[in-house]
Amino acid sequence: MSDIRAIDLFCGAGGLTLGMKRAGVHTVAAVEYDRDACRTFEASFPDVTLIEDDIRNVDFHAYSGLDLVVGGPPCQPWSTGGKRMGERDTRDMLPEFVRAVLEIRPKAFLMENVPGLAGTHRDYLIETVRPLLDHYDIADPILVNAAEHGVPQKRRRMLLTGYRKDVGGVFEVPQARKLVPASTVIGKSIVGEHNPSKVTYAKNPDIRPNPFDGQLFNGGGRGIDLSKPSPTILASAGGNKTPFVDVADLVPAYHSHLMAGGKPRSGTLPNARRISVRECARLQTFPDEMLFHGRRSSQYRQVGNAVPPVLAEMAARALLKGMHAV
Repeated sequence: MSDIRAIDLFCGAGGLTLGMKRAGVHTVAAVEYDRDACRTFEASFPDVTLIEDDIRNVDFHAYSGLDLVVGGPPCQPWSTGGKRMGERDTRDMLPEFVRAVLEIRPKAFLMENVPGLAGTHRDYLIETVRPLLDHYDIADPILVNAAEHGVPQKRRRMLLTGYRKDVGGVFEVPQARKLVPASTVIGKSIVGEHNPSKVTYAKNPDIRPNPFDGQLFNGGGRGIDLSKPSPTILASAGGNKTPFVDVADLVPAYHSHLMAGGKPRSGTLPNARRISVRECARLQTFPDEMLFHGRRSSQYRQVGNAVPPVLAEMAARALLKGMHAV
C-alpha cells in the first residue's frame, strides 16, 4: 500500500497525516490556514507539500490522480460545545471538501467530524455531498468512539467515506478493542509544562452517580479517572476547560459528601492540577517527539482539534482494506 498517495485537507497539526503514514499512505500535500498549526505540521512532515492558505483559494485540479482525499473540516458549526449555527456559520467548509473531491476525483475519500453532523445536521450533510453521488458510492455516516479503538480518551466522532464507482469498496470499522485507561500515558506526576489554571469548587454542583461525571467543579474540565479513558480533550482547553488530575484522590470523597446531602465547598481543590499540553497530546496519541508551535493556548487548540493518530490509522487501514481496486 506504500504507493497510495493522499491529500490532507484542514490538516491542522497532522493527526490524520500521521495516522495515514502509519497505515502506509503517503500524504503528498496538505492544506491548512492556521499559522501555528502550519509551523507544527511542516516541522513534523517536511516531505509533505504544505499549502498554507484558505482552502477556498486552492485549485485542486493540479492534484488530480491522487488516490485519497482525507480531512476533518472545522467542527465548530456542528459541535454541541459551540453555537451549532451549522451552514450559517462562516466556518462551514463542507462544500469545500466536496469541491476538492470533485476536482481531484480520488479513488476514495474520508471525512472526519463530530457526531452532530450526522445527527441534527444530517439533512444538510446529505444535501451537501449529493453532487458526489454521480461518481461515488457513499456509505451511511459511521459513529465511532476513539476509546474503543486504542485511544485512552472518550472521543465520539463521525466518519464519512466514499469509493469511486469504478473502484468500488466497502468501509467497515473493525471490532471494538479493550478500553485503554488514561494511566497508560499520564499519571499523578506532571509531564510537560505546568498549567497554572486552578480547580475550584462549583457553587451549585451538578451531581451524577459517577464522581467524575457531572459538574462538581467550575469550568468544563472534569477530573480524570486514571483507571478509565479520559474525558474528551477540547480545542478550548488551556483554562478551566482542561481536564484535571485529582492527585490527592479527594474527588470520590467529596462526591460522597454531596450525595449524602453535604453542602458544597468553596475555594480550590487541594493538589489538583490541570493537565499539560504534552499530557493532552499523549491522550490524543501523539508521540512525545512531536512538538507543537505557538503560544500555549494555540498548542492546546491544535491538540484538541486534531484527529487522534491511532484513530486515523484505524480509519485509513479500514478504508484501504475495503477498496476493491487499489
